[in-house]
Amino acid sequence: MRNVVLLGPPGAGKGTVATRLAREFRLLHVSTGDMLREEVAQNTPLGQLAKGYMERGELVPDEVILGMVRQRVDAKKGVLFDGFPRTLAQAEGLERFTHVDLVVFLEVGKEEVVRRLSSRRICSRCGAVYNLVAQPPKVEGRCDLCGGPLIQREDDKPEVVARRFEVYMKESAPLITYYEQRGLLRRVRADRSPEEVFQAVVEVLCP
Repeated sequence: MRNVVLLGPPGAGKGTVATRLAREFRLLHVSTGDMLREEVAQNTPLGQLAKGYMERGELVPDEVILGMVRQRVDAKKGVLFDGFPRTLAQAEGLERFTHVDLVVFLEVGKEEVVRRLSSRRICSRCGAVYNLVAQPPKVEGRCDLCGGPLIQREDDKPEVVARRFEVYMKESAPLITYYEQRGLLRRVRADRSPEEVFQAVVEVLCP
């Protein structure tokens, strides 16, 4: 089994692809966002350390993130890294305790990302997620499940989404170059339907 890194900007569909890949190929799904939330919720030593940074509004340092990943991976094979590494330092740190066999970069333009994420609405009561384009509610502005009002998160507003995209691409440029130079990077167009994107990723994994 190979270790795979899945990269892409916010709104590229990483979560959807990763969940299905992990299930169908029996890969260990490693999402640092999920891991951080779990460690904090369980009040582990790493979680306590991370929580301090998060409460101060600071980025959790690379060494803390790497510590969590190393603890979870522990030299296993068949790991799917979802949105990790985020920085060159994390990529170099990851190589110190496990091997990356393939990196899939989901490519999508800023306009499409803004269209997707700015269409997202969340129920203020139960947290159900909708998309006005792809999965609209039956009644405009109301949750299908509980009838609660739907809201738009601040970070889903078009101008914020555009800024998040630009920051991601700027931060990820060295990372993409790093993996390209090692011959590990494969690009997949993510401006298609979820099914088409998934099948394209599978073709890269199983040529």
